[in-house]
Parts: sequence; C-alpha cells; structure tokens
Amino acid sequence: MNLDELKRQAAARAVEFVQSGMKLGLGTGSTAKHFVELLGARVRDGLDVIGVPTSEATRDDAIRCGIRLTTLDEIDRLDLTVDGADEVDPSLNLIKGGGGALLREKIVAAASDRMIVIADETKWVETLGRFPLPIEVIPFGLAATRRLIEKAFADCGVSGQIAVRKGRDGHVFVTDGGHWIMDAHLGRISDAPRLAQSLACIPGVVEHGLFIDLASTAMLAGSQGIRVIERR
Repeated sequence: MNLDELKRQAAARAVEFVQSGMKLGLGTGSTAKHFVELLGARVRDGLDVIGVPTSEATRDDAIRCGIRLTTLDEIDRLDLTVDGADEVDPSLNLIKGGGGALLREKIVAAASDRMIVIADETKWVETLGRFPLPIEVIPFGLAATRRLIEKAFADCGVSGQIAVRKGRDGHVFVTDGGHWIMDAHLGRISDAPRLAQSLACIPGVVEHGLFIDLASTAMLAGSQGIRVIERR
C-alpha cells in the first residue's frame, strides 16, 4: 500500500467523526484533500455540514465537492477541524506549514473545539525537527527578523540553516496572506513549546509552524491499520 492510499485511509477514519449540523475546519495538504473529497461524497448523500477552508486551494476543492462554506467572521467557533501534519510527536505537538498555509491553519485550529490530525505513519516522530520548521514572516526588515529568529534558536538550544522558501517557478513563495516563509532546518527541537513562545514574540514573525496543544487526536495510517492517539 502506497503513502497516498494510507493518507486516504486516515481521512476516511476522520470522516466517521463528522455529524450533521457540524461546523468544520477544512485543512490543507495532500491528506486533507482526501478528507475534503470523502466529506463531499457524504454531503452529496445528505450530510448537512458547513466548512471553513484553511487555504484558497482547499476552498476550490470544497466548492468542487459541493461543501457549503462560511468564514470565521460569520461563525466564530467550529466543532471540529481535520487537517494533516508534517510531523506529529507523542504529545501531539505538530510541525505544519509544508504547504504554506500555516497561518490560516492555526487560526482555524484555535477556533475549534477539537482538532483531528490525519497522516500516514511516516509523520510520527519522537522529537520534532526532522521536517524543516516553516516560519511565516513579513518581507519588510527581513534581515533584522532573521537575526532575531537566530537569537531565539540559540536561546532555545537549537541551530540550523534558514532559507527563504522558493516556489516551483524559482521565485519567492508567497502565502495566501501575502507573506514569505523561511524554512529552518533544525534537525531536533528539544523544547518545542519554549521555541514556539520565543518565535511568537518576534515582531516580524507572523506565525510559525509549531502547533502546540492544539491537536486532540491523531489518526495515523500504516501497514497494520489506523493507530489512534489521544493527547494526554
């Protein structure tokens, strides 16, 4: 079974938790795309839900699948968000943002009563940091912001290379919010909550990809089936 099939299995399990009348956060990425497609099939069979997409790409997918959409300006609380992750640790802290939607993903997750993370088993790690940490920044004053990011890394006992993300066309990748992303290759983040707090205090940092205490459940698909982990 290939990774894409495993991702779809995890998404299918998460769809089982959706009930009519729910207000849903719709995640971004290859695994979340499966969730949106499977949810759309249930909507066509009569399931009544409304969703808030975390990216323009997810918005387009949801519209194509016939899912009603709203915004957090119209409803300020969601019952459930289902999203993927680039890494998941035993405390269900995450690294997200490989697709560039971390800001909207975190806003939606924080507005939700529950967040289910769906992924294949390769995303499970004992310690976060193997996947590059995305940091969304304002282009203005980038050198000064970078210096403060590096200081935060040093204060938190991590180090590594930082690079501005480029798109497939070779130009700087621009998020849906008009910001840039710096990817930090840290290897190991020994104290993710501390680093998350330090990065959040930097003026030029819009958001970072450390999702701390947001996920309540992880559903990881592997060769032996779906493993469900609840946050302690």
